[in-house]
Order: sequence, then structure tokens, then C-alpha cells
Amino acid sequence: MTAAAARLPASRNAERGPGLALGVVGLGLFGVACGIGLAIGELQALVASLTILGCFAVFADFRIGAVLLLVMLPVEGSYLFPHSVFGVTGLNPLNLVLFATLVSYLIRGERLGTFVPKKLLWLFIVPIAIAGLIGSRHVDEIYPYFYDVEVIHFTDAFGYLRDLLVKPMFMVLAALLIAQATMKSKKVETFLIPFIAAVWVMSLMSIGYVVAEGVSLGTLALTYERTFFSALGMHANDLGRLYAVAYALLLFTWGETKDLRLKTVIFVTMGVLTFALLLTFSRGAFVGWIGVNALFLLWKFNARTAVLALIAVAIGLAFMPGAVISRMGLGFVGGADVNEISAGRVDEIWIPLLPELFKSPIWGNGLDATMWAKALWAEMMLPVTHPHNAYMQAILDMGVLGMGLLLAYYWHVYRTCRDLGSNPNLSPTMRGFFQGAVAGLLCFIVTGFAGSSLRPTPEFAFLWIAIGIMYGQLGRRPTG
Repeated sequence: MTAAAARLPASRNAERGPGLALGVVGLGLFGVACGIGLAIGELQALVASLTILGCFAVFADFRIGAVLLLVMLPVEGSYLFPHSVFGVTGLNPLNLVLFATLVSYLIRGERLGTFVPKKLLWLFIVPIAIAGLIGSRHVDEIYPYFYDVEVIHFTDAFGYLRDLLVKPMFMVLAALLIAQATMKSKKVETFLIPFIAAVWVMSLMSIGYVVAEGVSLGTLALTYERTFFSALGMHANDLGRLYAVAYALLLFTWGETKDLRLKTVIFVTMGVLTFALLLTFSRGAFVGWIGVNALFLLWKFNARTAVLALIAVAIGLAFMPGAVISRMGLGFVGGADVNEISAGRVDEIWIPLLPELFKSPIWGNGLDATMWAKALWAEMMLPVTHPHNAYMQAILDMGVLGMGLLLAYYWHVYRTCRDLGSNPNLSPTMRGFFQGAVAGLLCFIVTGFAGSSLRPTPEFAFLWIAIGIMYGQLGRRPTG
């Protein structure tokens, strides 16, 4: 990549079309509506006002929308993020900004032919869509308990496809819009600013909630407190995985960047992020965090990193709360109990679900097929919608073929980020970011054995942001 290639003609389409005029006029007119809403003191009016103001700003430049999406994606899974405006489900800030950004992108005459990369389409989107169509035939077979406790919010095939297929794909669409914005920006590094802002928001959300509730670390470490963070809209394990991937991206960026100010900001951010991760007491997140640091030492090993590692370990051991050590040793102390180590997954979820794997081993039973498993109806397993293993879920839902295609896609992401992480034409900062994406992807693969999904999920929002930036960086390469 040459210096000329890095300076993309961002202004080529920026002044075309009615986007800027719509933005200016819309902001002026809607300012009046904002004043009325604030005058009557309606929170919903404030949320709607800010959202629509943001949408008008997006029409001026779709890259503004990409930045907003980058900040909102990690937060969207939380209950603190508005999921409706004026009580209309689906009419929320993320969806509105996403739609406005897409429209703003299209009215500038951008081509759709290359908007979705072929490997993303055929290895990822199409297999998931087929699994969704297969599963839509089984909605009437869903275990009634999930309706009673309101875990799911659909009763027909349309609602099933909306919630399990279309909504998760919004994250992929957001990543693709971030990719287009990255292609048309002068410096990719500027996207690290909203990225870091999103990390701070998610970290302070958990820390603030723990402080507000006044719970002790010992209480958080208890097995029956695993749902403590559910009041925020995400399970502790999901939050932990979200933090672990963000930490990977920041750690390697910190290790490579030559910008002292950025390095300092990232260092402080990693400290706050690590504290938030510890508060989740998620053993999977702990394993991911340790694995990321081990990869950093392995790939960056020299005298300096060795000394820093020894200092960090010494400080960590000196200040490590006993509750963390106790949580890590659960099931190992006093004799290893595989069921206790897995938090009941083996006997109460995995073994009862084994017969389901052979019902349709090639192409699977449909998205979230656990919801209509025979073991549920026979009351032989815990009433869960997820097998708490990303690979078992993939085989149940999409079969061996579908899981193979998803893993092939992630292999493509791994190789691409690995190549970008060693590309001498990129800045040290971005090389570090893509090295972190590799580490974050490996963290995603490892922690999947204890939960999550190979499909788009809120806890891997930072990974999909990185994938979007990856495609954007690829699009900046010279064509000649």
C-alpha cells in the first residue's frame, strides 16, 4: 500500500447528492421538535430527538453513522440502551441509525456489487439463512416453558426469522458499513477513538452497577450469582467474553503503536477494562484474558516484554482478590469433578442433547434447535434455549456442513488479519490492531467451548467491528 493509496478520495462522493442539504435543513427543523420534547420533560422525546438528529447528521456524511454504529454496537445488548422509541419495538436508535447510514451510503451512488464480500456471503450469511428457513418449520414444537418465562418473543415463523435470523444480521450489516467508512477515511487510526469510547462505556457500565448495588467480590464469585449482571441485559459470561476480545485488540495495539499519547490512553483503558472483566467472575473470560496475554508474550517475546510480564504477574498476585482465585479453582479443589467444572453443562445439557446431534447431522435442525429438543419435553435437561457450547449449537442448528462453512469463514478472517498484522505498508498502530484481532479471534474460538455462538452475538460486537475494519483496510489497497 502506497502513501497515495492511503489517501482515498473521500471527497469524491461527499459533495454529491442531497445528503448535505438534507442534513442542514433537517437539523434546523428538528431543533424545534427537540425543544418541544425537552420542554415537556419526556425522556422518550429526548431519546427520539437525539436519535433523529443523529440520523440527519448521517445524511450529511454516512461515515458519521459508521462511527455512531461503532460506539452503539457493543452497548446495544444492554438494557441501558433504548430498545424502543415511544413504545414501538424495533424502532430503536441502533436500527434507525443503521437504516439512515445505509440510505446515506446508497444515495451517493455507491455500488452494491462489492458491498458484501463473497466469502462472507457464501460461507457465513447463506448457511445461516438456510438454517433459519429450516428452523422456521419447527416453531410450533418449541417447549412452552420459554413462552411462560418470556425468554422468546415470537409465536410464528415470521417472528422466528425476525428475531433469530434478521436481527443478528444487523451486526454484520453494521460491520460492512464500518468497512465502507474505513475505505473512505484518510486515516484508519481515527476509528480507534470511538472504539476506545465504546470500551469505556461498557466497562464503566459494569463497574458502576456493582458499586451501585453494593455487592462484595465474594458474593459476585458465588455460583448462584452468575445472573447478577442479567439486570443489565447480558449474562456475566457474555460480558466477560466481550471484555476479553476488546482487551486483545487494545493490548496488541498498545504494544505496536509509536504514538505515546495513544499508548497512554490505551494503557489506562486496559486497566479499567481488566477490572470490569474481573467483576464478571467468568472463568471463560479469565481463560480468554490469560490466553491473550500468553499470545502477546509468545509473539512479542524479548527482554522488555519479559520484564514487564514479571512485574505484572507480581503485582497481580499481590493484589489478586481471594474470590478470583476461589472462582478459578471451582471444581478442581478437592478432586476434579467434570460436571462441577462445567457448571452442570455435561450432565444436565450436553449428554441429554447428544441424540439430537444425529437427527440431521449434515444440515442440522434449524437455528436454536435446542428449543424443541426431545430432552426438554421429557424433562431430562435444564430448560435452556442454548446448549452452552458454540460448536454443539452449530452442529445442532446447521449440521456438520454448516459448522464447517462457518469455521472456514473464520479461518479466512484469521488469515486476512494475520497478513494485515505483518504488512509493512500499514502503520504500526494498525498492524497491532490486526494482530489483536487474531488474538481476539482465537479467544472467541476457545471460549466457544463453554458458551456463546459462532453466529453474530452481542458479546462479540468488538470482533465484528474489527472484521469491518479489516474489510475496510483491504478495500484501501491499490488496484493496480
